[in-house]
Amino acid sequence: MSVSLRDVAERAGVSVKTVSNVVNDFPHVTPAMRARVQRAIDELGYRPNLTARHLRKGRTGLIALAIPELGNAYFAELAAAVIDAAARHEYTVLLDHTQGRREQEIQVCQGFSARVMDGLILSPLELEPEDLAARTDQAPLVLLGERRYDLPYDHIAIDNIAAARAAVRHLLALGRRRIAFLGARQNRTHQPAHLRLVGWQAELAAWGVPVDEALVATTQGWDHEDGSVAMAHLLDSGERPDAVFAYNDLIAIGAMRVLFERGLRVPEDIAVVGFDDITESRYGAVSLTTVAPDKQAIARLAVESVVGRLAGGQDGSSRELQPGFTLVERESTLGRRAR
Repeated sequence: MSVSLRDVAERAGVSVKTVSNVVNDFPHVTPAMRARVQRAIDELGYRPNLTARHLRKGRTGLIALAIPELGNAYFAELAAAVIDAAARHEYTVLLDHTQGRREQEIQVCQGFSARVMDGLILSPLELEPEDLAARTDQAPLVLLGERRYDLPYDHIAIDNIAAARAAVRHLLALGRRRIAFLGARQNRTHQPAHLRLVGWQAELAAWGVPVDEALVATTQGWDHEDGSVAMAHLLDSGERPDAVFAYNDLIAIGAMRVLFERGLRVPEDIAVVGFDDITESRYGAVSLTTVAPDKQAIARLAVESVVGRLAGGQDGSSRELQPGFTLVERESTLGRRAR
């Protein structure tokens, strides 16, 4: 049987209004009264009706998160972080999988005019500025990723160029000079692969190391197979790097599998660095050195942006929010430490 505010009020010996003030965390309640009501809440197991609370504010209590690839571990981990961050604000998250297709990203942007969702967090790949400029939905929108649109929407992304430079700098400091880049994409100048390639080039140049375009391998996607195919093609071409910087961890792990099959040792023969710090990167036979974006901060900032705009606490201008990153050094560059 459900417990009501009235049940809590009777147990605590206070008014329903007082219980409501405590549940809604209103400030004008004495500590003693708050503790008294909270004790009754705990004893009865009362849970607030969040749906009713949101409806009283003219909201649904739902935030949509649209990502390009749910099967990609990075996006799955980011989605989990967004769900946790939203729960702290008493919001539920519904996921949408756009597959990185422009028509689906447009549909997501325009799909909530009936007020099914209170806000949208979108990680676009193919969306164009004119698509966003034509948006009529008034629900708050937050954009994730590297594409900038110069429109009044908050945008959250790490500094991919600086992150890539940190990864390449680590390899250069270890004495590596023929550093390959795996995961370049053709004609995708607005995507993170391009920015990470720019970072690779910039750090090599800063160390006076010639940029060898023969060490750049393009991929069709972002998965293990893409990394294994790219690594195999690079080796078959006669190019022998002494290190690899991969667009993401999945490509790096696929590349390491090919290196193992070819009898090459990681990191003795070829060191490998990935990007994303997915859980899988920590538990391979050789743990993966990788760039770790602060996924918790990305999620927190995205949810706070939506909630803040719903509360009217921000003006109509856009904000560029830049979470941090760290380079996590593991066995794929440092080798196995003596135990």
